[in-house]
Amino acid sequence: MSWIISLPCTRDEAEALAGDIPELDALADAPVVVTREIDEASGRWQLDAYLDAKPGPALLKLLQALVPSAKGEKPHVEQLAEQDWVTLSQQGLEPVQAGRFFVHTSSYADRVPAGSTPFLIDASQAFGTGGHDTTAGCLAMLDRLARAGASPRNIADIGTGTGLLAFAGLALWPRAKIIASDIDPASIFVTQGNAAINGVALGRGGGRLTLAVAPGTDHPAIRHRAPYDLVIANILAGPLITLAPDIASATAPGGHAILAGLIARQMEPVLAAYRAQGFRLAARGGSTEWPCLLLVKRRRHGWRRKERAFHRASPSDASFGSW
Repeated sequence: MSWIISLPCTRDEAEALAGDIPELDALADAPVVVTREIDEASGRWQLDAYLDAKPGPALLKLLQALVPSAKGEKPHVEQLAEQDWVTLSQQGLEPVQAGRFFVHTSSYADRVPAGSTPFLIDASQAFGTGGHDTTAGCLAMLDRLARAGASPRNIADIGTGTGLLAFAGLALWPRAKIIASDIDPASIFVTQGNAAINGVALGRGGGRLTLAVAPGTDHPAIRHRAPYDLVIANILAGPLITLAPDIASATAPGGHAILAGLIARQMEPVLAAYRAQGFRLAARGGSTEWPCLLLVKRRRHGWRRKERAFHRASPSDASFGSW
């Protein structure tokens, strides 16, 4: 038997819950939380939490605390007989077409458009099913970079989440070496499963994906492979700014960086941090509210492996998980 807890919420609250939720992650049997838009005209959103056991008062109180706008609302608790919470949670996940890529759940496996590059990414503990504007923006930017003639041979995906952006990189540049990292071991476990589902080879060398659990760029394998022709970081504005020196050190002169996870009002502070490290803005994509930035590292800033140590993320840093 499964259970669902539903509460109304605002769009801002829904977007704030799109990343890690430390209050829930600390629970032994954490529910799977999905937010969805109920009515575009009125701006109504809803939080749905799926779990295997009947929820207690403490969990209901915790969920209500995550959506302050629902203060005074009684959570709707319902028992779901003989149903799979994964299937239920995916009912609101529409497929995403971004550039040549078509990202879908199992529910849409028979509806792949001809000529597209499909990826099957089901709901999981990691973020990055393609449905959020930041992930879709990164996919479109990767496609745009490839159509412009770029051919990176060495790529790093920092904060990989489900592995989707790394998979897209290998689809575009099959001979490239790609390393994907995340601070959350669960994300790397999810990426391994998604790689098997989507026929992505794991391992070292060209055409294979290497995985690493790491805060930011702090991992021997990431340092050893640098400098990179392309660094992808779809995380959050705070970590993007904190990691600017490290990403600059890891990017080859003339190399590209794709940054996302920031909202529009955070774009200038993020750009300022990367301009200070020798990057220039080459293109802006994504949506109006969730921009995706394509940066190029100026050639006068060379690779500086011996001159500085990589930043080691402190416990106070925001999550490095992917959107």
